[in-house]
Amino acid sequence: MRITVFGATGGVGQEIVRQAVAAGHEVTAVVRDPARLPVLLSDVQVHAAAGLDDPEALREAVAGRDAVLSALGSRGRKADGVAERLTRSVLAAMEAEGVRRLLVVSAAPIGPRPADDPLVDRMVRKVVGAVLKEVYADLTRMEAALAGSATDWTSVRPPKLTNGPLTGKYRTEIGGSPRGGRTISRADVAHAMLALTHDPAAVKQGVGVAY
Repeated sequence: MRITVFGATGGVGQEIVRQAVAAGHEVTAVVRDPARLPVLLSDVQVHAAAGLDDPEALREAVAGRDAVLSALGSRGRKADGVAERLTRSVLAAMEAEGVRRLLVVSAAPIGPRPADDPLVDRMVRKVVGAVLKEVYADLTRMEAALAGSATDWTSVRPPKLTNGPLTGKYRTEIGGSPRGGRTISRADVAHAMLALTHDPAAVKQGVGVAY
């Protein structure tokens, strides 16, 4: 499979690149600074982009790909619209090149929660939601952009991310979130994204992932 990875220097993005290469996929990593991608291997193609706001500059990176995986987003509490803005740029480049499959990292609070979630989880979500209000608002707008696009998109919605190991043992729920799911490692989020790439049931859906 030929894939392009955006946000390849972040925690999830590096894992996507590493695991995709190990699985034998042809990988293009889109980065601003190649020196920030420590998982660079001889068989990883690097597309250096000074910025991601210009769809025309991204068309070469996505042309002819079977799938595009994006881990773009805010790295702090101040989102500044980065997820929505950059995802719209990626969408425009993909639509211009006729590339359809797109998977992005979102967050569990963007999707519906089980009605029977434990009380402590509901309380924690309320507190975290207040702290990360701008980030979640940005991701909500990003998902709206996905829904309005011509792509076959999937939004992967993890809860709290950790630096734990790849286990391959986690729960997924299409259109919802696993009950009581509180954490998942970045490595397993990457694993889930690669696995969902070929799942037709996940197309145009949000998918909750958690332990």
